[in-house]
Amino acid sequence: MANGMTREGYRLLKEELDRLRTVGRDEIAARIKEARSFGDLSENAEYDEAMNAQALMEARIAKLEAELKDAVVLDESEISTEIVKTGLVVRLYDVDMEEEVEYRILGKSQSDPDNGIISDQSPLGIALLGKTLGETVSVETPSGAVFDYKILSISK
Repeated sequence: MANGMTREGYRLLKEELDRLRTVGRDEIAARIKEARSFGDLSENAEYDEAMNAQALMEARIAKLEAELKDAVVLDESEISTEIVKTGLVVRLYDVDMEEEVEYRILGKSQSDPDNGIISDQSPLGIALLGKTLGETVSVETPSGAVFDYKILSISK
């Protein structure tokens, strides 16, 4: 599934991937080499720790590669604000909480709900996509709770 992200988000993920592939792998290799020099690997905590760090880093590299492979860099200048789309900011009225909230909708790799960025694959993101100004959407959360939101504005 495509992963919509900003040009800046793509750049940051690419930089992290490049750093892990080069500096990160070199650092881990040095740690493993040093740990091997301590002798018996069967009781070598430093070696086990270095190997675990290598496995975690390789998993992160694989995840970043997959995210970048599926990335769709959004050209924010070409996005219309007629309907809710990935890359836009949506101001909503939370009917249940009686308050306004604002979210930017991006791909899952840039999702950060605490900072007002939701995934286009989240329950709210899915419910909002394709809707227009003034529409009300009902969103069922994974826990089964249902929330209603009215779209107050759609912007870049």
